[in-house]
Amino acid sequence: MEDAAADAAQEVTASLLAASRLIVALSVRALADVDETLTLPQLRTLVVLADQAPLKLSDLAAELGVNPSTALRMADRLAAGGLLARQPNPDSRREQLISLTPPGRDLVHTVMDRRQAEIAELVRHLPAADRAGLVRALRALTAAAQDTYPDSPDHPGLRLG
Repeated sequence: MEDAAADAAQEVTASLLAASRLIVALSVRALADVDETLTLPQLRTLVVLADQAPLKLSDLAAELGVNPSTALRMADRLAAGGLLARQPNPDSRREQLISLTPPGRDLVHTVMDRRQAEIAELVRHLPAADRAGLVRALRALTAAAQDTYPDSPDHPGLRLG
């Protein structure tokens, strides 16, 4: 009985890893279709800023789960590309706030729209019963993740909402 449960858990894990690779591949393709010079970590930075900007550099680094120096280099590259802007923090003259420029926001929306369209096309090819089962399974997985990884400093960059 335990072997069957372990085998089932392994099958679910392998299936989730395969689905994860698929989603990453779709993200890479959507990004390459829009801008061949950007990397996935740079896109992730832009997505975080699209959701939460303006952010202090330290807050951006915490959201990304990277060192502030890594976030600074990323911000420098994206600012040089005209995708993000920095402005003084009105609460602290020593800090800057980072936010997307209009071209940065447009890029995020375009990439996400392309990725969503590709995923929707894949979903359309699934039988209705499989779609319903997938929705239930993904909701259960998300709920389990929220219970297992609540918002905390121990789990930076893991946003489930």
